[in-house]
Amino acid sequence: MSLSPAAQRLTLLEDQVHRDLAMLAYPAGAWVKPLTDRSGGPVYDVAIVGGGQSGMAAAQGLIRDGITNILLLDRNPAGFEGPWETYARMAMLRTPKYLVGVEHGIPSLATRSWYEAKFGAGSWEAVDRIGRSDWMDYLRWYRRVLNLPVRNEVAVVGIAPEDAWLVLSLQTPQGAQQLRARRVILATGYDGAGEWRIPLEIAVALPPERCRHSNTAIDFAAYRGKRLGILGHGASAFDAAITALTSGARSVDLCFRRDELPSVNPHRHIEFAGLLKHFPDLDDAIRWGVNVYFDAVDQPPAQYSYDSALAYANFAIHPSSPWLDVGMAGDEIQIRTRHRSFVFDEIICATGSAVDFSCRPEMTGLVGDFALWRDRYTPPPSDAHDRLGFYPYLGPHYDLQEREPGTAPHIPKIHAFSFAAIVSMGPHSTSASGLKYAIPRLIRGLTRSLFLEQQGGLLEGLRAYRETEINWPPNAA
Repeated sequence: MSLSPAAQRLTLLEDQVHRDLAMLAYPAGAWVKPLTDRSGGPVYDVAIVGGGQSGMAAAQGLIRDGITNILLLDRNPAGFEGPWETYARMAMLRTPKYLVGVEHGIPSLATRSWYEAKFGAGSWEAVDRIGRSDWMDYLRWYRRVLNLPVRNEVAVVGIAPEDAWLVLSLQTPQGAQQLRARRVILATGYDGAGEWRIPLEIAVALPPERCRHSNTAIDFAAYRGKRLGILGHGASAFDAAITALTSGARSVDLCFRRDELPSVNPHRHIEFAGLLKHFPDLDDAIRWGVNVYFDAVDQPPAQYSYDSALAYANFAIHPSSPWLDVGMAGDEIQIRTRHRSFVFDEIICATGSAVDFSCRPEMTGLVGDFALWRDRYTPPPSDAHDRLGFYPYLGPHYDLQEREPGTAPHIPKIHAFSFAAIVSMGPHSTSASGLKYAIPRLIRGLTRSLFLEQQGGLLEGLRAYRETEINWPPNAA
């Protein structure tokens, strides 16, 4: 059977990717000396927890720098890594389509090349932003064309030191397992510092089946004909509202505590090369102040999400409306705000994530061993912010730092390449906006530490090197 034009274009593009990779492969070859554990089993050079866009981009960066003994682990089924086909509900990505980073400077591997191969000439110019499902399809293609080593349906439930490496405890379909690695990258996304959490006063007041977090799996068809209340004003709140309305919800009321919806997006102001590349080099006071400011002013939802929601007559926005009292009255949910009371059938909390590493199974055995911002920096009273103090205080390459120097040497071998890095590394460091600069920084730290770890054998190997390039003496028989 002949291939469709799109399939033919993608085949040609994949051939070009492989040619480009081969052309830019110098210096080729793995260089990290193999290591075995006590029983003679293999030790990976790097294990990456998370097989989404950040984890895969990091893996490709390692491979290009000759670190090939790696493995990515993801708890989701293949093709459903990250949020894109699980709990993300936006029609299009919120980031501009022209952002680059995951392609490592190789044009044939870029999103635009894939998009035009799949959808034809002129398709890229015709769209304002990339569709969410299209982005996931691109990531699936990225994994396949690069043949990245990903194990799916594997949850990392613990990390502990053992000799010169780290032991990762796994839950797999085949049962509990372990693997060992010299270094670990935690590419665990936006909830990588804790968990998506419903405010406690709401969680204890309502049955769990009547109140869900926006960043979890939700059967929106069950909201048909229902009165829905949403707490929150961010992108996920509007995305949930639109999905519920298109699914036939009777009404959707969106409540938030601010006096007005943010209209200025400060993220756009700091998307320039100097800051994206060098945010971690700033003074602690400036890094802290930037994060305090972003938390205070926040950012608006995407314009298209805002317009889409407002197009529904049965959608309403309620600013200055924190939920003061929440409870059940018979089978109805009753909520009181400063201005009025509501009666709902269902609730969605678009309330973000909690910073709590005790909620991260892979981190529970490490809590207390790595430094937090509150351990390293005391802000002036005007910039006091308790929650920011619970983020990890990272080294220049996303590496965790010992809380007490000299007490936990395994800690810097773990790199927090997730939203947990926001205070140390910047608001965009692990999002698509910042990967162009974040990935090289991460990879440089890993290659540096692995190289220095084996520097003891450098002179010995150099002196023993005997591969000849000419015949000497001349005319020798």
